[in-house]
Amino acid sequence: MTIPTRILTAVLSLLAINACAADAAPATSHTVVLRAARMFDGASGKLVEHPQLTIVGNRIVRIAQADKADVPVGAEVIDLGDATLLPGFIDAHVHLSGQGSDNWYGDFFDNMMRFPAEQALYGAYYARITLEAGFTSVRDVGSTDWVALGLRNAIDAGKVPGPRMLVSNYAVGSTGGHADQDPIPPHKLPLAGPLQGVCNGPEECRAAVRYQIKYGANVIKFMPSGGVLSLSDPVDAPELSQDEMNAVIGESHAWGRKVAAHAHGDKAAKMAVAAGVDSIEHGSFIEDDTLRAMKAKNVYLVPTISAIAHVEEKIATFPPVIAEKGRAAAAHLRQTFRHAVQIGVPIALGTDAGVGAHGTNAREFRYMVENGLTPAQSLLAGTANAARLLGTFERVGTLEAGKLADVVAVPGNPIADITVTERPVFVMKDGIVVRRNAAR
Repeated sequence: MTIPTRILTAVLSLLAINACAADAAPATSHTVVLRAARMFDGASGKLVEHPQLTIVGNRIVRIAQADKADVPVGAEVIDLGDATLLPGFIDAHVHLSGQGSDNWYGDFFDNMMRFPAEQALYGAYYARITLEAGFTSVRDVGSTDWVALGLRNAIDAGKVPGPRMLVSNYAVGSTGGHADQDPIPPHKLPLAGPLQGVCNGPEECRAAVRYQIKYGANVIKFMPSGGVLSLSDPVDAPELSQDEMNAVIGESHAWGRKVAAHAHGDKAAKMAVAAGVDSIEHGSFIEDDTLRAMKAKNVYLVPTISAIAHVEEKIATFPPVIAEKGRAAAAHLRQTFRHAVQIGVPIALGTDAGVGAHGTNAREFRYMVENGLTPAQSLLAGTANAARLLGTFERVGTLEAGKLADVVAVPGNPIADITVTERPVFVMKDGIVVRRNAAR
């Protein structure tokens, strides 16, 4: 269809007027000064006493000691008292588009019957409570119907509150594997293919990666091993060949995307590490030689102890085949994590939120401390280390001049009591206060 010249001219004139008005509008940046009793900046790994952060717009411009720093004229001063400032928390493994309940069978029905638009509204709620819990960045590693993609775009556009999101869209994996649908009779539900991440053979796996990237994926998630919460696959068996894994990771890296591998089983994890994966998610049954290979290649472990804790708590509510797999994974994961800590594998915080409740992500700090990390190491796993894994370290992950103003404050001292991370009193994302509890 040809647009009439007079209409096109009028539209272009309006656009030009709007552009000029925007350019001529005065740039105003609000200045905020944050003070607290202490700060964990994520860079030094140590506490700093009596910090003062000066924030202009959405960036930190200066960090100094409060008794040695001036307050800019007109700045809003927020003194949080006996609290600790930290970088915005980062969860490297979430599923914001859904959440499990105590009724697995009811969840199965709801997931089948909800329209994507309805599910997206649930996702918006989960995103808000995740942000209010102090998590200003997340990596969403698997959703259907492009719900997480739409949520990311709405958050980026400022239409709904939520954390900064990296999304993978559909996870990539084999027919019958953890990325595929449950074994519903094929005449009742259309079979999934590369568009939905299901692939067989290297070329289909490349196509599956390309589809996810075509539709906006920041990161690729794939399933080299079976999973716990699926009906048709063993939890630790490799589900892709070495050639298929090489294709997934090679294609992803060629497009500039990092790759997260869901791998409970040791053999599958070993194959993924050999193929050049960036992180292993879960890692329940990984052996020490694989952990040493991960350390040598700087492959991160994202342990998701929170998910195992949830499965243990709700084990009686699952179908028998899932409960059996859950018990097996729970019996090994914590030991694997402790070995990873001893070996020195890089660790990034991830919760698998969506399996358990959103908004409780900070419990993972406590679980990591209970299983071998120091409180400072645990905090780094959920800030600087996670930012390095996500590829966002230049912008977030530490409190430093020049970085985005993502700031969390917790009561007291998290080095002395890591559980205070579960009770944030202040949350700022991009220089905007999203949570501020009354003084107490």
